[in-house]
Amino acid sequence: MISGSTRVAGVIGSPVRHSLSPAIMNAAFDALGVDWRFFAFEVPGGGAAAALAAMRALGLGGLSVTMPHKEAVAGLVDRCSSDAEQLRAVNCVVPSGDLLVGENTDGPGFCDALRNDLDLEPAGLRVAVLGAGGAARAVVLALGRAGAAEVVVVNRTPANAERCAALAPGTGRVGTAAAALERADLVVNATSVGMGGTGLPLDPSLLQAGHAVVDLVYHPTVTPLLAAAAAKGCRTAGGLGMLVYQAVHAVRHWTGLEPPVEAMAAAARAALADRETD
Repeated sequence: MISGSTRVAGVIGSPVRHSLSPAIMNAAFDALGVDWRFFAFEVPGGGAAAALAAMRALGLGGLSVTMPHKEAVAGLVDRCSSDAEQLRAVNCVVPSGDLLVGENTDGPGFCDALRNDLDLEPAGLRVAVLGAGGAARAVVLALGRAGAAEVVVVNRTPANAERCAALAPGTGRVGTAAAALERADLVVNATSVGMGGTGLPLDPSLLQAGHAVVDLVYHPTVTPLLAAAAAKGCRTAGGLGMLVYQAVHAVRHWTGLEPPVEAMAAAARAALADRETD
């Protein structure tokens, strides 16, 4: 039931019509038994400042941020966390008194999903990261902080790859797919290749049975990369785990309560299954 005391949170982005976040977040609030509701707000590019002004005026309990607003919001909040500051990207806004604090929960969410989905600890891993965009940057920063032994960024644009690899000082470097995969324990696709079910971000002949492969694309559930990796005997995981665990961190920031991970994951799987049957 929605009442006059219901706390409201939401996600801003464009487009957000197919966002899984309302299903995930409302499942969390239901399982916690708190009087919160979560909505998707379509905010076109250039509207981030107005959205944050509305957050202040309406007293929203929290805000998730997706494309195309992550970088703009980083420059508009009152303070950024260390991760958000380094990435210059915010995916979670947390009210703190009269201030709005920008967080970035993508990297911690990725590491949590790695532990949960593949039973892998980031510390000591040799990792090949495909891509150098926002998702790749969050992953590289998190892996470096978690003690990965080597993080090799593979990207078509060398300057972008260098900037991304620098987020893991001492262990991050730029390389080719062939050289990186020859040494890698873990392969992470942080590009959009495979979204919609077509395309591969690398030559599948480079995959080896000893690799663990994570594709941050979560629709379709089995991407072309994951299918190719499974055929080679690799352990695989899709991107839904990262989506759920970044939301877990957001709920913790907003409510101060321990999030119900299983309820959130079940809601995410159900919502994605519904989308895939549309």
